[in-house]
Amino acid sequence: MYDRTDFGASNMSLPNGKCRNNPNDLALKVDCTAHSVEYDVSTNSVRPLMVQTDVWCSSGSTTSDGTLVQTGGFNDGENVIRVFKPCNGNSTTCDWKEIGGALIQSRWYATNHVLPDGRQIIIGGRDAFDYEFYPKTTSTNNVFSLPFLQQTSDPREENNLYPFVFLNVDGNLFIFANNRAILFDYAKNTVVKTYPQIPGGDPRNYPNTGSAVLLPLKNLRAQSIQAEVLVCGGTKRGSYLSAERGNFLGALNTCGRIIITDPNPQWTVETMPLARTMGDMVILPNGNILIINGAAAGTAGWELGRSPVLSPVIYRPDNSSDSRFEVHNPNTIPRMYHSTSILLRDGRVLVGGSNPHARYNFTILFPTELSLQAFSPSYLDSESANSRPQIISPASRRKVKYGGRVNMRFTVFGSINKNLVKVTMVAPGFNTHSFTMNQRMLVLSSGNVTRVGRSTYKVNSVFPNSSNLAPAGYYMLFVVHQDIPSEGIWIRIQ
Repeated sequence: MYDRTDFGASNMSLPNGKCRNNPNDLALKVDCTAHSVEYDVSTNSVRPLMVQTDVWCSSGSTTSDGTLVQTGGFNDGENVIRVFKPCNGNSTTCDWKEIGGALIQSRWYATNHVLPDGRQIIIGGRDAFDYEFYPKTTSTNNVFSLPFLQQTSDPREENNLYPFVFLNVDGNLFIFANNRAILFDYAKNTVVKTYPQIPGGDPRNYPNTGSAVLLPLKNLRAQSIQAEVLVCGGTKRGSYLSAERGNFLGALNTCGRIIITDPNPQWTVETMPLARTMGDMVILPNGNILIINGAAAGTAGWELGRSPVLSPVIYRPDNSSDSRFEVHNPNTIPRMYHSTSILLRDGRVLVGGSNPHARYNFTILFPTELSLQAFSPSYLDSESANSRPQIISPASRRKVKYGGRVNMRFTVFGSINKNLVKVTMVAPGFNTHSFTMNQRMLVLSSGNVTRVGRSTYKVNSVFPNSSNLAPAGYYMLFVVHQDIPSEGIWIRIQ
């Protein structure tokens, strides 16, 4: 986790007398406090890390070996790439390494995605109508123009920052900005397909912020694999300028759903039970979508959001269209602009942040929020314990090859419905500003479930055969029974 470096001191000191010395800092020229931490979920503890340059409104993704690559930011951080390689064994000395000037273009409010060959693409940002790669080669040591980003930029509002980017099953990128989308061949710098405008025409990207997910990929051994995108929430066109004048327009209550692989793709519009802007969308291990955080009026930006939406909603994509949304218990803490959420291995969703102010402020409307919470979906209810699978093997961090088979052994202590068992894998995402970059779930092709002992079962699962479906790297692997997931283990596909 990290926060911008130029708001002043944090509440945690850097270890061993370390200090940041930065004459260009807006708040402190010498700062001996941490603006990044490593959070240990199991012990609920943090370890201070040292980030030197400003990471405000930056982007990132993990590499195939589990290294976090974080790109851009503000002021002295806008052209910097930062790398965090996890510690080995019991070591606690790993920290950020910064590469100054590694980005050719300044990247502020950009989006990253891991590509099939393991590189990352960094797309857009404020006044950046182009993309570049990391790491770079001789042929890609450049920025590449993407006119679509200029075409989707609204005067004085933009509405195309943090574009929604997903890797399609054919290896091209689906890019949604403002209210429309393209399928893009980044290698040839060519638009492959232009999608219809989302019905209503209102913007869904920052600052009129909605959210989006690539719905779980299934039938991975079929000749033709379907990919579908869901875009939810946002605000009406003109909301940002209206909010600056003190008139906070209501958020959108609609979602658009589109099969991006269809020869003639068309949007289907669905109505959410709660209007929402600045909400996060998290894919849960059972394939349902959590919609959480955000506001019912206004937009992203300093002091521009109103009416917090406290109740999370579960969206069940496989249900009939009239029974997909389910409202859950409300939070008590507003999670407004700059709030975050991300899936944990135990099936909970970690929620944190909210700071719609230009500095830390604890006395104003929607104060700077320092707490972390976990949302527990209903599948974690104690009454589901006997139906919950527990993975016995393989061990966590198992390495698998493309197209490889793995025998999954698991326990279910209650009665089991063998027809309602599936195996899912979820890529670790990078969450900021209501969008989780690189978020991706695949439902593995699996054989019959067989009993191999008392309350113990086996299922043979086949991993994807292409990096277009699953770029190499670490994934959380779950066994799901009757929509109740096990705790996840890590697997590494390579």
